[in-house]
Amino acid sequence: MGDFPAEPYRIKSVEAIKLITREEREKSIREAKYNIFKVKAEDIYLDFLTDSGTSAMSDNQWAGIMTGDESYAGCRNYFHFEETVKSITGFKQIIPVHQGRAGEHLLFSSILKPGDKVPSNTHFDTTHANIQFQGAEPVDILIEEGLHSEGQYPFKGNVDLNKLEAFIKKVGPEKIPIGMITVTNNSGGGQPVSLENIKQVSKLYHKYGIPFFIDACRYAENCYFIKMREEGQGDRSVKEIAREMFSYADGCTMSAKKDGLANIGGFIGLNDEAWHKKITTKLILIEGFRTYGGLAGRDLEAIARGLLEALDEDYLAHRIGQIKSFGELLASVGVPIVQPTGGHAVFVDAGAFLPDIPRKDFPGWGLTVALYREGGIRAVEIGTVMFGAKDEKGNDIFPPMELVRLAVPRRVYTESHFKYVAKVFSRIAENKKSVRGLKITYQPELLRHFTSEFKEI
Repeated sequence: MGDFPAEPYRIKSVEAIKLITREEREKSIREAKYNIFKVKAEDIYLDFLTDSGTSAMSDNQWAGIMTGDESYAGCRNYFHFEETVKSITGFKQIIPVHQGRAGEHLLFSSILKPGDKVPSNTHFDTTHANIQFQGAEPVDILIEEGLHSEGQYPFKGNVDLNKLEAFIKKVGPEKIPIGMITVTNNSGGGQPVSLENIKQVSKLYHKYGIPFFIDACRYAENCYFIKMREEGQGDRSVKEIAREMFSYADGCTMSAKKDGLANIGGFIGLNDEAWHKKITTKLILIEGFRTYGGLAGRDLEAIARGLLEALDEDYLAHRIGQIKSFGELLASVGVPIVQPTGGHAVFVDAGAFLPDIPRKDFPGWGLTVALYREGGIRAVEIGTVMFGAKDEKGNDIFPPMELVRLAVPRRVYTESHFKYVAKVFSRIAENKKSVRGLKITYQPELLRHFTSEFKEI
């Protein structure tokens, strides 16, 4: 396991966690119909379900919460929030929302119509679903290197420029009201996108008159990878890189529950006054007034302070190093992972780990059940349950990779927790036949992984 910087903080408040017995875990997962989302948090020992809204806030953020101005309109915390976001992104209009998917809904419901296409490197689950909900089609155009777990390519989140231009020419720019890119590319292993690729994607969209938006929830981690891996970027600050990155875009959506280091909140950044007015009208209808957008004043303050903390390069060096070290630890016990490790999670190649379970029987989901059953660990499948589909004849369409994501909450877990996870994986590896495939007994139309029910085969 490689060295990485020590935590650039000290702990002054703790939350107790408890490993319940195996029998209790068996009962809990059965009652949850084998859906790890439905297990009570108090029955989880180590929770790697998501890094969204699960991070530990700093003393500075908690102090800011006490300055919350809960005025309905024009609270002072909004203006600090707006000033901070503008200083990082450079966008002219900043619209607060209660979380990222709310921003996606407001944006897409304002600009998409049935039959439209929205290309990106890889849309994550809520983005994918919000586009589909408008009758439009999300289209993933990722480079070939990003479709495989092996290989050390530094920017596996890059868009394939040739395929993107061919796609635009095929469907016509009039069918593409917006083009996107996700940084880092969550569905593809949390892999970063290079600054040069973002620049060229922007040029390509703008060549055809297509507005370009960034899904920016892990933008700081992405910019740190640019600083560390991209030629000519090493002497620049992460904030300088971020300003250039956002300068290529016409807007962004962001969940501040990731690189905002907050437990709730997000925003839309825009440079288009017509879109701003249209979205703001909907915001007031379903989220709240223009200066709070579904958030309390104290939340706006926590986000403003967290956004700046997430740009601290000592914090980022530890964050990225911690994930890298976690990945090396799992690889050392024979667990196949997406290489190189990304910024917020270690992604296990469940298809390679469990080759005897067919894709149609959801090996990734089976591994999430096994991790909970064996060690009280909660992770999330990013594979056939989350992104699988059917063609016109009813045949399965499988996503490129069958992954299980161990998303690490920021400033929460320590090295001993990761060693425990490795031990649990070792026990599962010794008895892989105990991991079972599953069948779906209930599923909703969209985002089925959140509420589907299963039975083991």
